[in-house]
Amino acid sequence: MSGQDEATASRTALRVCPLCEATCGLTLTIEGTKVTGARGDRDDVFSQGFICPKGASFAEVDSDPDRLTGPLVRKDGTLQEATWSEAFDLVAARMRPLIEEYGPDSVGVVLGNPNVHTMAGALYPPVLLSLLRTRSLFTASTVDQMPKHVSSGLLFGDPLAIPVPDLDRTDHLLLLGANPLDSNGSLCTAPDFPGKLKALRRRGGTLVVVDPRRTRTAKIADRHVPIRPGTDALLLAALAQVLFEEKLTDPGVLQEQVEGLAEVREAVRDFTPEAVAAACDVPADEIRLLARGLAAAPTAAVYGRVGSSTVEFGTLANWLVDVLNIITGNLDRPGGALFPLSATAPSPRPAGPGKGFALGRWKSRVGGHPEAKGELPLAALAEEIDTPGEGRVRALIAIAANPVLSAPDGLRLDRALSEHLDFMVSVDPYLNETSLHADVVLPPPPPSQSAHFDFAFNAFAVRNQARYSPPAVPLEDGRMDESEIHARLILAVSGMHGADPSAVDDLVIERALTKAVAEPHSPLHGGDPEHLAALLTGRAGPERRLDLMLRLGPYDLVLEDLLANPHGVDLGPLQPRLPQVLKTRSGKVELLPGPIAADLPRLRRALDERPAAGLVLVGRRHLRSNNSWLHNIPSLNGGSNRCTLQVHPDDAARLGLTDGGGARISAEGGELEVPVEVTDAVRAGVVSLPHGWGHDRKGARMAVAAASPGVNVNQLLDGSRLDPLSGTAVLNGFPVDVTPIS
Repeated sequence: MSGQDEATASRTALRVCPLCEATCGLTLTIEGTKVTGARGDRDDVFSQGFICPKGASFAEVDSDPDRLTGPLVRKDGTLQEATWSEAFDLVAARMRPLIEEYGPDSVGVVLGNPNVHTMAGALYPPVLLSLLRTRSLFTASTVDQMPKHVSSGLLFGDPLAIPVPDLDRTDHLLLLGANPLDSNGSLCTAPDFPGKLKALRRRGGTLVVVDPRRTRTAKIADRHVPIRPGTDALLLAALAQVLFEEKLTDPGVLQEQVEGLAEVREAVRDFTPEAVAAACDVPADEIRLLARGLAAAPTAAVYGRVGSSTVEFGTLANWLVDVLNIITGNLDRPGGALFPLSATAPSPRPAGPGKGFALGRWKSRVGGHPEAKGELPLAALAEEIDTPGEGRVRALIAIAANPVLSAPDGLRLDRALSEHLDFMVSVDPYLNETSLHADVVLPPPPPSQSAHFDFAFNAFAVRNQARYSPPAVPLEDGRMDESEIHARLILAVSGMHGADPSAVDDLVIERALTKAVAEPHSPLHGGDPEHLAALLTGRAGPERRLDLMLRLGPYDLVLEDLLANPHGVDLGPLQPRLPQVLKTRSGKVELLPGPIAADLPRLRRALDERPAAGLVLVGRRHLRSNNSWLHNIPSLNGGSNRCTLQVHPDDAARLGLTDGGGARISAEGGELEVPVEVTDAVRAGVVSLPHGWGHDRKGARMAVAAASPGVNVNQLLDGSRLDPLSGTAVLNGFPVDVTPIS
C-alpha cells in the first residue's frame, strides 16, 4: 500500500466516550488520521452498544475548527501564537516570583468538570496541588455535587465513599432532582440509564420521580411528585419521620454497623407530613404513601442529584437520602444502594476505625467560608481576586474550567480576571469566556489523540468493570500530549522548569511504591520499590501509572489485561462492602454527625416560614449538552437544546408573557432578557432556565456558540446564597421577578 493509500485508508478504533458520565463504548470510523464517525460498541462490556447524541457527535467534537492547535501567549496586550517552549518559559518566569514573594496561597487553582473526563485531568492536578501547596482551590464541585461529598464524609468518614443505586436489581427507585434521561446519570455511572429505568418497570418495579418539572424521566415514572423547588430536605425528613413513627424501619444487618439511629429518630420528630406539606406543596397523604412504598418494596434505593444538591439545604438533603437507605435496610445491599469498587481503587484495607472527615480546617480570606474536602466555594473566587489585602489571589491556573459561566456573578469574575490578576494560565482547547483572560493558554489535543481511562467515574459505576482506550490516531505535528502539558506545567510552577516531564510520573511512582511496600495490607507489601518500578509496563508515564494503580488495586489486574481486552474487562455486579468502606473514627456509620445536627435547626425554621410569593427558578439539563462544553458543536446546538425561560401557562397568562416573546428576569445578582417558552412541563410558580449559556464575550473564539449565545443564568446570583456546610452555590429554588418585554 502506498503512503497516499495509507493516509486515506478507512479503519475503526475503540474508544470510551469522554463527553458525559455514562462512559459508553464507541467504535470510531477513521479515514487516514481523521475521525469521520462514531457508533456504539455492541461488544463493550458495560454499555453494550448504547450511544446518545453526544457520543454520536464525537467526530464533530474532535475536528471542531475552533479548537486551538497550539499555545497562545499574551504579547502587547493580545494573545498571539507561540511555541510550547515560549509558553512554559513564560509560566516559569512569571509564576515562581509571585509564589516566592506572596506565598503559595496567592496562586488560585480552578478545576472544571472536564478534568474528570480525561486521563491526564485525573492524574496530574493532584500532583500540581501537592507540590504547589496552595489552599486557594476552587472546583466545579461547589456548583454541583459537593453536598454529597460532605454528607458521605460525615456519614462514612470518606467523602469519596458514595453509594449508587443498584439499577439492574432494585425493585423501587426514588429519584429526587435527577433527570437521567437527559443527563445520562451523574454520580451514578450507567450507560443506557433510560433503558435501565424502563427495565425496572418491565420487571414489575416502581419508579418515583420528585421534580418541579415534568422531565423526560418524570414522564416514564409510575409517580411524579411536582415538589416546590428547594424543599427536598423537608420531604426526605418527613419520609424518615413516617418510617420511624409507623415502625417501618428495618436496618437489618446494618444495625450493628450504625450508631445514632435513636438520635436521628428524635431529630426528625418534628418533620411530620402535615408540618412539611405546605412548604413542599406535597399533600401529607402522598408523603405517607411514598414512605410506605419505600418500606414495602423488597429492595429499594433513594437517589438524589443536582436538583437536590444546589439548593439551600443541599447537604441535609444528601444526608437524608442515605438515612432513608440505611433505616430501610437498603444501604450496602443488592438492589439497594451499594459502594462500587473500581479497578484502580486501593486494595481494601481491614475494617476498623479511620481518621474521619473534618470540615472547616481553614476558611476563605474574604467571606470566611469554611473549606470542604480541601476546596473553597467557587462563588468566592471573584472576591478572593478583587478584594485588596494580604493573601489576595494574584495568579490563577484554570484547568478545563470556565467559571465566568459556571460561577455566580460571572460579570464580577470577568472583571476580576481582567483587572486584578498579575498572571493567569489556562489549560483549555478553546478560547472561551474564561481562557480569553489568560496570559498563557495551553490547548490539549482532540480526544482521539489522547489515551483514556475513567479513574473518577468507575468509582460511581453501577457495575464494576475496567476499560482502557489507547489514542485512536497519532498526535498531530505541533500538538503536545495532554499529559505532557500537565507535567510541564507542574515543573514550571514548582521550580523544576526544564526537567524532563517524565520526572513527574517517576516521582509519583516512587512515592506510591514506597508507601505501598510499607503497608501491611498492600498487595505489594515487603517488595523492593526499584524492582517493582522496573516491572511496570506502558509506553509512557501515564500508562505506567495506570499499570501501578491496577497492581495496587483489588482485582489482580495489570495494564496488559486491559490492552488484551479492548472491549473491557467485566468485574461483576456491585457487592456489599461494609464495614471495609468506613473510615470514621468510630469505625461505624455515624448517622447523626455533629455538623449535620448543628444545621438541622435551620431546616426546622423552614417549617414556620411561609413559601416565597411569586416565582422561583430551577435549572435544567439537555441530552445534547454538558454544561458549557458542547454549545460549539453544530449538531448539538439547536432543537430542544435552547436557552429559553420555561414558564407555566397559568403564570404566562397572569404576567402577560407569550410563547416566543421576551421576558426580563431579575434577582439579587442582576437581570437578563430571554425568550419565553410557555409549557406545562414546569409547575405553576416555577420558571426554568438552563445552565452553561452566555457565549457573548468579546474575544472568545467559539463561532457556533456565539451565534446562539443564550444568557448566563448564574448572573442572576451575587454569590451570597450558599449551602453553609458544603459551600455549594444555591442555583435552584431562589426567587426571581419576571416581566414581559417587547
